[in-house]
Amino acid sequence: MAEPSVIPWWRDAVFYQIYPRSFQDMNGDGVGDLAGIIRRLDYLSWLGVDALWLTPINESPDDDFGYDVSNYYGVNAVLGDLETLDRLLQAARQCGIRIILDIVPNHTSDRHPWFVDARRARSSAHRDWYVWADPKPDGSPPNNWRSGFGGTVWALDAATGQYYLHQFLPSQPDLNWWNPDVRDEFDRILRFWFDRGVAGFRIDTANKLVKDAQLRDNLPLGPTEHPMERRLGQRPVWSSNRPEVHDIWRRWRAVCREYDPERVLVGETWLFDLETVASYYGDDDELQLNFNFPFVYADFTASALREVVERTEAAFASNHWPAWTASNHDVSRFPTRWCAGDTRRASMALVMLLTLRGTPFLYYGDELAMADVAVPPDRTADPLAHRLPGQFRGRDPERTPMLWERGPGAGFTAPGAEPWLPFGDSVLSVESQRDDPGSPLRLCRDLIKLRRLSGDLRSGDFASLDTPDGVWAYRRGARTVVVLNFRDEEVAVPGLSGRVLIASNRGHDGADVPGVLRLGPGEGAVLVSGGR
Repeated sequence: MAEPSVIPWWRDAVFYQIYPRSFQDMNGDGVGDLAGIIRRLDYLSWLGVDALWLTPINESPDDDFGYDVSNYYGVNAVLGDLETLDRLLQAARQCGIRIILDIVPNHTSDRHPWFVDARRARSSAHRDWYVWADPKPDGSPPNNWRSGFGGTVWALDAATGQYYLHQFLPSQPDLNWWNPDVRDEFDRILRFWFDRGVAGFRIDTANKLVKDAQLRDNLPLGPTEHPMERRLGQRPVWSSNRPEVHDIWRRWRAVCREYDPERVLVGETWLFDLETVASYYGDDDELQLNFNFPFVYADFTASALREVVERTEAAFASNHWPAWTASNHDVSRFPTRWCAGDTRRASMALVMLLTLRGTPFLYYGDELAMADVAVPPDRTADPLAHRLPGQFRGRDPERTPMLWERGPGAGFTAPGAEPWLPFGDSVLSVESQRDDPGSPLRLCRDLIKLRRLSGDLRSGDFASLDTPDGVWAYRRGARTVVVLNFRDEEVAVPGLSGRVLIASNRGHDGADVPGVLRLGPGEGAVLVSGGR
């Protein structure tokens, strides 16, 4: 497929994911809010990001902190209201920053009026908006499907004598996407937010919406599943990744094309076969970006990351644009998961994330090398940790408040107010790093600026280069080379000449490379090279 004559805005963008509850609290209740994001737009503009992804802001009882929606047209009062969101959209636009929202189309809250009506009677108007099934003759659930949140996906509704499907919490019933009324309603939801100025959506569990109409049993595990896929104890061939789901994304993409500039759809494609991930792009008529979980869960080694990126390049070819992220609200932060708290290696990871071919997504605090925070049992908020005690670490450690400054409240909330989750080490705060030229924050800002100025880094081709063991180097475009040393010792990488544009050890910025590049342990560098 030929390159588009006009490069879509999202291809050159650096996205920044905000967990609103944890970004900035303006009313002193210990919970971040939309007004807080408005306050911090100057910082985000200084950092240089182009777009924000906000995790769910819709009305919700917060059983799963917004991923249980009770009104798709409203804003959670804990976070603000529609008027505040409109002010945020306008203020961000003035800063040159677009905003995409999280949308949760697979399921609703059990307190959504649709489901409240659906469970009144089998004849209710919204009954077929959800997935219902009769018990087996012995009263057991209709099939063997397992929930990612533990146990069966089926909950018995005693009043009507049928089970309803929930792939997550029992209070998150799954919608029935075979029903045309559901599809029509979500067209209206998309247009409602697009008309307000939202630039697109990140789509929660994009591969799960359509289920087998016959509700057939899932299959036993095979020998090739990724370890993360084995947690269900079965292959979800009938409950996930059904071919009919692509009809939905073609339909949503058509709605996006009604707007100028075209709105963007980013898929949470929790899949570990990259050819399958590639299918969610369609023929440039489905989702424009899809998250790459094989990359997220790869070991932090030169060989493992190189292998995933090269497989991605082969699977996506030239007509699909990768999306890269190293942390998010469901995954341990990369400075902890990959780097064991080593800020030096976290800085190298930022060099990698911001120089691969594709669109990078930073998670709030990544730019500080912010690590996971140990959350004591009496402060645990994640419903999954409560549901699976002793089996699941919980997602609270990667959701703790942003560290803006030292001292009480950490600049996140009023001094003396208790944050909804505990703070981490304020040594990694914005205040402590903003004026430090060797900090991860300044490195991240400078990498974003370099990316904006470099056509090679924005859109140049990708090709790995031969390197010593434990080192990964790749060329971007005609003249830019990125070199990452994963070893615990200094290495000399031969065959390179040019000038260092930026290094994770900032003392090497601007250095000449006379045929051999020397990198310290856990150091990365970007250089402009005349050849190899």
